[in-house]
Amino acid sequence: MLKNVLKRISQLSIKAGDRIFSKEQIESEWLGNEPAKIEAIEATEKNLGIKLPQDYKDFLLITNGFAAIRNNIEPRFETLDCIDYLINIDSDTVEIWNQEGLEDVGKELARAILIGGINEEQYFLLIPQKSPADDWKYWKFASWIPGEAPYENLIDYFSNVLEALETEG
Repeated sequence: MLKNVLKRISQLSIKAGDRIFSKEQIESEWLGNEPAKIEAIEATEKNLGIKLPQDYKDFLLITNGFAAIRNNIEPRFETLDCIDYLINIDSDTVEIWNQEGLEDVGKELARAILIGGINEEQYFLLIPQKSPADDWKYWKFASWIPGEAPYENLIDYFSNVLEALETEG
């Protein structure tokens, strides 16, 4: 199902023409990359010291990264070699959101893994479980939202993106 949603997002984004796409992207109607290898996913998990959620691993096995869409309103999903804890990539954001009155969000950001939007106006974050009984959190995060926009999982996020594209079209 996720692959079909990503394919439809690719087709609609390219058709809308609201950003520049490569010749290969246009011809293939695909904004993704080659799939990640299981060994690369396992190496990333080892480097992060955590097991990634299954739906994100499934995403990586479909495409190791995905281009920004909707005139760059949505973040680009990074390749495995770029993801890391937000605090290692943007410690200033974590520090700002750990100020008095904002620390609930700040504590979550301090644990978050940045999987989308490096050097962009918005991020897509995975926030690990605090315990095995908890669910992972999925946040689109930007100061202009303001704060976090939570999603149930990756299919929820990409389904919302697809719905927005279909509404705009």
